[in-house]
Amino acid sequence: MSSGSEIIVIGGGVIGLATAIELRLLGAQVTILSKDFKAAAGHAAAGMLAPQAEQIAPGTMHDLCLDSRELYPEWVRKIEAISGVDVGYWQCGILAPRYLSASGQDWLDTDSIHQQQSGLSESVVGGYWYPADGQVDNRALIRSLSSASQALGINLRDSVEVTAIHRNQGRVTHLETSQGDLTAQHYILATGAWSQQLLPIPVIPRKGQMLSVLVPNEQRDNLPLQQVLFGEEIYIVPRRDGKIIIGATSEDVGFAPSNTLKGVKQLMTNAMRLFPTLQQYPLLETWWGFRPATPDELPILGTSTEANLTLATGHYRNGILLAPITAKLIADLVWHQQADNLLAAFSWQRFDPG
Repeated sequence: MSSGSEIIVIGGGVIGLATAIELRLLGAQVTILSKDFKAAAGHAAAGMLAPQAEQIAPGTMHDLCLDSRELYPEWVRKIEAISGVDVGYWQCGILAPRYLSASGQDWLDTDSIHQQQSGLSESVVGGYWYPADGQVDNRALIRSLSSASQALGINLRDSVEVTAIHRNQGRVTHLETSQGDLTAQHYILATGAWSQQLLPIPVIPRKGQMLSVLVPNEQRDNLPLQQVLFGEEIYIVPRRDGKIIIGATSEDVGFAPSNTLKGVKQLMTNAMRLFPTLQQYPLLETWWGFRPATPDELPILGTSTEANLTLATGHYRNGILLAPITAKLIADLVWHQQADNLLAAFSWQRFDPG
């Protein structure tokens, strides 16, 4: 059994990387274990920062998401300064078109929404405008976080599968892995959709299929979309380089891999219904990933049944958005033993029948 870092983070996705970086900046010696860095949910996301467009109900989750969005500009500057890799942060605003008339704060009527964004389907009768929401290039963010981790001296270990977490008398004693047993003073579980394979917590995979198209070269100087479209059945996320990301299905099919004709057809149909111009653009890529869903669709954050094991999982649709606040809250809890009041609402104990 080998003894290594003070802290081992299990999981090499956005949450694991961000948390490890925050702890390293506080002075911790950190190792990240990942079965496959390329399989992380963050690779398959669209990168939306959309607490308002998602219409998250008022409450602790809403507060958590808004707090994290507020952290984003400074957090991005910090990560980019360390890594030298731009993450494509863009506070472009999010437009939420609707096919049925509504009202309320941020509502745009028919004339206003079509002036706000040309090319929308004639079926769009209005929508909501959220100027403070935005996006980040999720794949660039993962590259930046990975580079920052390496620059800070974090020990990144890929192709290491944790097969069991051994516990005794309220503490983790060691991790059983594909490369032998490993120990640390503290452990952080950030394994996303795979969390239930290691602990009896209610996190299950929710498959999401996505695709992208490419704006033709002759339109690159005046991109047809300068804001995210968050429709009732689809979201369309333009990148500054001309890519347009389209997503996503939400499928309860376990870890069933691959794109399906049904899934891709659903995305294409809904996207073209909302923004018909897309049907003229070449298809660039299709892919899929697994979001970590909980029964109430809220993350599981904070302490566990073991004194030296902290949980940071179950972020479902909001992993990219919640990376800065999760990293801060978990790092403060682990390193300073300071539990923010926000954490209470996301404890694993809400699922404990006892």
